[in-house]
Amino acid sequence: MTQSINYLDMLQSALTVEGALHSMTDVTGWIEERKADTPFEVTPIPFSRMTNWGFDADTGNLRHISGKFFSIEGIRIQTNWGFVPEWDQPIICQPEVGYLGILCKKINGVLHFLLQAKIEPGNIGGVQLAPTLQATKSNYTRVHGGKKPPYLEYFQSPGNARIRLDVLQSEQGSKYLRKRNRNIIVEIFDDLPVEENFCWMTLGQIGLLLKRDNLVNMDTRTVISCISFGSYEQSALALMKSVLFHDAAHSNDQRHMLLSALDNERHLHSLPELISWITEMKCRFELDVARLPLNHVHGWQRDERRIYHHEGRYFSVIGVSTTIGRREIASWCQPLVQSAQTGIIAFLIKSINGVYHFLVQAKLEAGNLDIIELAPTVQCINDNYRESISEQKPAFLDYVLQVKQEHIWYDAHQSEEGGRFYHEQHRNMIVEVDNSFPEELPPTYVWMTLNQIKSFIHFNNYFNMEARSLIAAIGLW
Repeated sequence: MTQSINYLDMLQSALTVEGALHSMTDVTGWIEERKADTPFEVTPIPFSRMTNWGFDADTGNLRHISGKFFSIEGIRIQTNWGFVPEWDQPIICQPEVGYLGILCKKINGVLHFLLQAKIEPGNIGGVQLAPTLQATKSNYTRVHGGKKPPYLEYFQSPGNARIRLDVLQSEQGSKYLRKRNRNIIVEIFDDLPVEENFCWMTLGQIGLLLKRDNLVNMDTRTVISCISFGSYEQSALALMKSVLFHDAAHSNDQRHMLLSALDNERHLHSLPELISWITEMKCRFELDVARLPLNHVHGWQRDERRIYHHEGRYFSVIGVSTTIGRREIASWCQPLVQSAQTGIIAFLIKSINGVYHFLVQAKLEAGNLDIIELAPTVQCINDNYRESISEQKPAFLDYVLQVKQEHIWYDAHQSEEGGRFYHEQHRNMIVEVDNSFPEELPPTYVWMTLNQIKSFIHFNNYFNMEARSLIAAIGLW
């Protein structure tokens, strides 16, 4: 019974916009105030000017003098997945497990979530909405010599607080080597002094802000994506729908998404069938990753300001000098990864047995911990494929690029984590397929309901960062 109440608390928060502690006008006004009141300056600089960072004389690896934070190293990949069986690339090595933590509290009977207005050096637009606590181990152990992050104690020693969510989740497998963070939500019951860079919001309000470009940061999106609203049989759903959607305030799209999130009966494939499919994918494909010195990475070059691919594709590594007000430390230098182009991240959805299903792909990436993670239908930098033959293009890329506007449920640009990526954003889309969509799928694709997706996200390393980011934006509000 307690678990059911926990789910209903989350659902109530997701459906609450009006009647929250702060109105949407107040929330957006606070965001604009934080943007205006938080000075920052980020300047790309030559590697030689990056204080406390340097290239190792023997390996060429780019490292911090403390040996902490992260490093840029090289890897060589061999695989039977996809069209390229072997390649070299630089990658971010950061073995630490960091905190991505959000405090929540019932206010006027509704769960509110404490987000902070935070600037990272790679952010687009400066301030973005971050979790209550967003910190690597090097940050919260103060290797940089700065202040302790606010509210850290609630996640390290919750006391009489209650843990609502606690799961390890991966970061981008294409650019991190086996990196994971602790995604955690802690409910507090005591009064909490709220610092000026923090604000209480409901899930419904966060959902509305997710419709805006580059405002809710990647770390908030991954934590929010892990929230479940429960799993119910059709008899219970009929009662819930009559109570929740008794007026015209909610659209048919919202009703359909709610049904896909809650219905545990009408699905094309059972959970055992999906687990067997995932197991088959992990057994069928091979991933051999060998670490090698950065100065031995084939096809990549380095000059005074960049580490880059010789064709100008994929990404590069640059150095920046950063000054940001209201941070644990005011000024520092660091490397950032800069994407060559804007990418596409899209889920195709289809009504099957009266319930919307999402087309999920099994995707192998160099930094994956367990070979395969589940990804959106399309996840790519589409400019990389403009001159490729159709067989080499990601499946369904052309479908997404040519879709009519009336079939698009969600369309916004969302940025990657600004602490490691410089002005990187991708077009995030949810697209409903029409009757012309082929019924037969490639073997690496499968249909899942949102309820099934949420079930898998409760466990480590099933859905990748890009999928979780887009799942967070699926609106019940």
